[in-house]
Amino acid sequence: MLRHLEIRDVVLIARLDLELGPGLNVLTGETGAGKSILLDALGFALGGPSRGEMVRAGAEAGEVTAVFDCPEGHPARAVLGEAGMALEGDELILRRRLAAGGRASGFVNDRRASGEVMRAVGETLLEVHGQHDDRGLLNPRGHRTILDVFAGAGTEAVRRLWAASQAAARAEAEARAEAEAAAKDAEWLEHAAEELAALAPEVGEDEALDAERRLMQAAERIREDVARAAGALGVDGAEGRMADAVRWLEGAAEHAEGRLEGAVAALERALVELGEAQSGVEDALEALAFDPSRLEQVEERLFAIRGLARKHRVQPDELPALAERLSGRLAEVEGAEDRIAALAAEAKRVRAGYDEAAARLSEVRREAAARLDAAVAAELAPLKMERARFETSVGPEAPGPEGADRVEFRVATNPGSAPGALAKIASGGELSRFLLALKVCLAGGEGRSLIFDEIDRGVGGATAAAVGARLSALAEDAQVLVVTHSPQVAARADRHFRIEKRVEDGTALTEVHPLEGPEREDEIARMLAGERVTEAAREAARALLSG
Repeated sequence: MLRHLEIRDVVLIARLDLELGPGLNVLTGETGAGKSILLDALGFALGGPSRGEMVRAGAEAGEVTAVFDCPEGHPARAVLGEAGMALEGDELILRRRLAAGGRASGFVNDRRASGEVMRAVGETLLEVHGQHDDRGLLNPRGHRTILDVFAGAGTEAVRRLWAASQAAARAEAEARAEAEAAAKDAEWLEHAAEELAALAPEVGEDEALDAERRLMQAAERIREDVARAAGALGVDGAEGRMADAVRWLEGAAEHAEGRLEGAVAALERALVELGEAQSGVEDALEALAFDPSRLEQVEERLFAIRGLARKHRVQPDELPALAERLSGRLAEVEGAEDRIAALAAEAKRVRAGYDEAAARLSEVRREAAARLDAAVAAELAPLKMERARFETSVGPEAPGPEGADRVEFRVATNPGSAPGALAKIASGGELSRFLLALKVCLAGGEGRSLIFDEIDRGVGGATAAAVGARLSALAEDAQVLVVTHSPQVAARADRHFRIEKRVEDGTALTEVHPLEGPEREDEIARMLAGERVTEAAREAARALLSG
């Protein structure tokens, strides 16, 4: 319940403190006095849109504070809990500030909160029915939503299954398109995959073969020189001659009195070094030995790998991965029918789930339509429309995210006439009463306060009195705020406020005054008589208040 509303520097309102309570709270005043400003300010406090021109001229900022009673179990508590702003106690204070430059900031119990959070909380606190709600009532596209609200029918499961069925159908269609495209390339895929499989290239093979080929090509050029060197160093070459020289010198050394010992030792050392050189050359000669047919094999495979890489415009080391991809694509082509069959079965299964959920939703809507018709009929009688008929038509429609039903409200305002579309049958005053009856059937629950903004327009006399009586009855179980020009409605108020505009120092200001006793009698008399209040109007006002 909205307990207190405080407005500072908003449009024509400099300072306003409004104390509200349970039951029927009525706001009256002449046209242009500022009733819309009051409602806009309240909407702003609950996270509604902000405009820089909302700030009163000359003020740095405008601010609106709304204080609500929020007992345990109220849905606002769950919203705040999800936002990490658990409520302590039963008092909930929403405050929103708008700087003249257009920057808005919001607070929940003095903790900063986003506009999104404040809007979500506000939706659980207030339900506003404006004077243009009948525009939505005239549009059949909104009728299904109204019926679902009345039925308490959640469409989340149907929406989810619709999205899933659409996704499954798209997956099947895409698989069929891919299979058709792949089938055109099947022959090429098969040839390319077989060619790669036959060659079976490996990562790093190109580099290894190239190194081996270069080594064999180099060996072919230098092996003859190395073989000659090996011969020159061998037994028939330098090694043999040096060995002969050592033998000859050792025989002569006995008679040389030591003069040949150094030469013999040097030759012996040279023979050792020469032996090592000979061994190294022989090892090299052995390493340079190759089979010419091996060179031919290496070159043939190397050229085959590089040729295939050029053909597919990849690097040689990428050929194994390419072979795997082509084999996979070929497998997909070959297994496309099985995959498409599986996707088709899944699409059929999901669509069947959607159809079943949509059928259940249709049953709920048809059952709720009968209850709504009865509830609206019960509300029309007190509104002096006991002969009017209200029917909720539920018929088939192309399936979609909200099911497969078309819902339309149809009315008949005269006995014996066939029901027709609201826009064609109901007059302005009748539309207001149909709307009020619907809103009464839909309103309440979950602790929301209800605001009706001139919903009684277009009616007067006994009908206006009936509207007032219905609003008063509705207010017995809920807090109802009504902006009205009807004295019959105002007379039913538990709390009556007059909104008026005055000029101070050349500046227009809007003020709100609570009315009691004679002041309230004067206001209702003014609403009855206009600017000139007569004694007859006062007498009529007293009669309304006493009734």
